Amino acid sequence: MNRRSLLAGLVTGLACPALARAQAIPNSAAAANANVLGVISGGLDGTYTRFAADLAAVLDGVDGLRILPIIGKGSLQNLSDLLYLRGVDLAIVQSDVLAAAAQQRVFPRIEQQVQYVTKLYDEEVHVFARPGIEQLSDLGGQLVSMDNPGSGTAMTATLLFSRLGIPVQPVYAATVDATEKLRRGEIAAMVRVTGKPARFTTPLPEGARLLSVPLSEALLETYLPASFTAADYPAVIPAGETVETIAVGAVLAAFNHQNADRRDRLMRFARALSLKFESFMRPPRHPKWREVNLEAGVPGWTKFGAEPARQAPRRPRRGPEGTEQG
Repeated sequence: MNRRSLLAGLVTGLACPALARAQAIPNSAAAANANVLGVISGGLDGTYTRFAADLAAVLDGVDGLRILPIIGKGSLQNLSDLLYLRGVDLAIVQSDVLAAAAQQRVFPRIEQQVQYVTKLYDEEVHVFARPGIEQLSDLGGQLVSMDNPGSGTAMTATLLFSRLGIPVQPVYAATVDATEKLRRGEIAAMVRVTGKPARFTTPLPEGARLLSVPLSEALLETYLPASFTAADYPAVIPAGETVETIAVGAVLAAFNHQNADRRDRLMRFARALSLKFESFMRPPRHPKWREVNLEAGVPGWTKFGAEPARQAPRRPRRGPEGTEQG
């Protein structure tokens, strides 16, 4: 064998494994993505995010599934992401957001495109106020944070103050930023719609209080009565006291896929959730899981899998490059 043949053989030998690996990459990538479901949730301190993390912790590997929790910006934005954002198959949203979106004609045919896998739990409306604010009516004309624009909190807070006839000045800031603004005295109060007890990355200011929400007939047409005690927030509520508020249901929503593969993943997810449901009842899972009833109905929503896929009109989902998503 001459020198040139030897070099050619060495190059070929070195190239073959690299070529084999390169040829395997698309197959590996396809396999990695074949069973993935993206779940868009809420902000860092929210119960939505903890629920999404619990879903991944319990259901990863069940029937080959992989669950990817995604930080979200709230109910209305989550609906938009569920419809249009690549890789989002499930979203945690407030139960009143579907009706609000349909009423405002935000998304055409939303009722046919978005269905629910299960109702999760009831989310309480928190109104944290700076020292000196004693009741909700004191917020008239004051700056009040309502979370990010497009969030379920913003939607609920707007409706709350409107129905109670309290003309506040809305400020839109994420929970971490709003808490800091409250600490600095830049706002009078902040609204959070989340399952109790809420977590705070930034501590509440000394002397902050939870305001009671009057249970008017107008509010009870849409929301449920709820309450807080010192067991929920010992640093904010004195022992023996109860703070009245309202609550709205949280829902695990699914895009009503017409693509057979994507729909099959969601059906497998629903089965896995039912199969492993008892695992969500134990620590370290969020205590709100104990409020979940997989058989509970959600007024105004259609249960995923209750109807044949062909009955729901197909709407193209567009990725960032304008390519259709199945």
